[in-house]
Amino acid sequence: MKILLRPKSFVYFSRKALGNLAFEYFISKKTLKGVVQGKKVSKPIVRISIISIALAVIVNLITIAVVTGFQQEVRQKVSGFGSHIFVMDAGENSIFEAAPLRRDQPYIKELENDRGISSVSVVGYKPVLFQSDERETTFKLPNGKDTTEYQYQVHGAVIKGIDSTFNWKFFKKHLLSGVIPNFSVDSCENHIVISKRLSKDLNYSIGDRVSAFFVKNSPVKRKFKIVGIYETGLEEFDKQIVLGNLETVQELNDWGIHASIEIADTTIDGQIVVKANASGGNGNLRYDWGNGFDTYIGFGICPKKDTTIRLIVSDYWSNVNEDISETTLADTAYLKLSVEGDLSSRCIFELNKEQELDREYLSQDGRKFALSDGAKRVICEIENGKGSSKNYIGGFEITVKDWSSLDEVMTRVKGNIDLRLTPYGELMKTTSIIDNEPDIFVWLGFLDINVIIILTLMIMIGIINMGSALLVLILIRTNFIGMMKAMGATNWSIRKIFLIQAGFLIGRGMLWGNIIGLAICFIQKYTGFISLNPEVYYLTQVPIELNWWQWLLLNIATLVICILALIIPSVVITRIDPVKAIKFN
Repeated sequence: MKILLRPKSFVYFSRKALGNLAFEYFISKKTLKGVVQGKKVSKPIVRISIISIALAVIVNLITIAVVTGFQQEVRQKVSGFGSHIFVMDAGENSIFEAAPLRRDQPYIKELENDRGISSVSVVGYKPVLFQSDERETTFKLPNGKDTTEYQYQVHGAVIKGIDSTFNWKFFKKHLLSGVIPNFSVDSCENHIVISKRLSKDLNYSIGDRVSAFFVKNSPVKRKFKIVGIYETGLEEFDKQIVLGNLETVQELNDWGIHASIEIADTTIDGQIVVKANASGGNGNLRYDWGNGFDTYIGFGICPKKDTTIRLIVSDYWSNVNEDISETTLADTAYLKLSVEGDLSSRCIFELNKEQELDREYLSQDGRKFALSDGAKRVICEIENGKGSSKNYIGGFEITVKDWSSLDEVMTRVKGNIDLRLTPYGELMKTTSIIDNEPDIFVWLGFLDINVIIILTLMIMIGIINMGSALLVLILIRTNFIGMMKAMGATNWSIRKIFLIQAGFLIGRGMLWGNIIGLAICFIQKYTGFISLNPEVYYLTQVPIELNWWQWLLLNIATLVICILALIIPSVVITRIDPVKAIKFN
């Protein structure tokens, strides 16, 4: 007995048995092998479409990994040199030349408890000229004789003064040789850490002492010992930043006031002259010798008993007698005079042939010495002021816990600090690393546009190739489409069959694309076989940063966008007539 089954009944029965979507999936899976290993016309086109999807995934994956890595590496390095947020005097534009601020700011202490801030450190900057050792160069003159020249290399840099509050994590990571100095120990006061680039230019190595010159009222020369050499690959900063002791920078910048008392090499009617030697402040200095502030810098004295002279030095703006709290922190120095011999005799101190007082030095530092006028002997012991420079800094560096929260933290910091008068009469302002290095961060921002362009182009290429492949598959399987329609399949059902098959092909291309793309990324990340010119790109090798959320989103977006885009070319199926399609060969 023959059982006659109408076409529509066949499709209806199949849907009931397999489920709504399972029917199309079942047909697609059964016919997929014929699609991939089909006719001579379709086989190369299908392979090309798979390869195009694989290339799109490879290029997009590498592009995102490189750009993300590049942005993160440059951002971390720039921030490592300067921090995320900088607080300085409101009247300054450059952090390297910022006016001094009082260190004990109440607003800063509040920020240390901010949930988005990881650390707050104090810093100061001082421009410096480093001089290399003498280099001997021998060359021949036109007459054939040898001549020798002695040359020095001079390089300008900036000493970044830091103390125990500084976070060394970034420089420890990039330290090539040597050690991190402990500036809380007096023996490390003149220790510095320089870059490999600077050490190479100056021909210095670990343990060498380098000559440094500073511009003040008169040039100052210092010797520093190199205890560490770092290299970040950020050439622009490597050749500029030198890490040193904050106390040294405070002293060299003449922050605060430094007071001392000296015995001048002159006399007044045979009396010795006690003179103030002070610097710093705003330049308008006043002196308190025990009777209140005045502008006289010294006086003559004939010691007839043991005496201790105290000197307080402060500065003023317009009135010598103004409140000392409104000016720079004062400094105090002492001079102790001990008299031996005939205390009643008048002073007849005289100058020698060099027009100087004859001093009998009693200490190596020269601060204790004896003077004699024949009748009595005066022992002078000088105690210099400790200076108030330690109470002043160039600014505060604030590091945030998460880069993505920089704007949020910046807003809170600005609200607490900007244009609010401090208890010491100062106005401060906050700037972010983006404000301080605008050229670099604008450049990094342009990379996001490049990523969008590359992703769009590669996905479009994949869509075009997959669309071409889908149209070819529809064309060579017209008979199949006609038979499915004759058995009762709807146009949308047939389109889903071809879209599912296209999804299989896209998935195969994405699988190979991910395998190859991830392999390239991991090889570069752990070997760095592709190098860069640090003077141009700020890095020594192509950086790779694999963000798994970005990777997952890229794959999902590629699959969804390509399949949605293929819905349009699948409309061709609706125009195929079943009768003509079955006859089509």
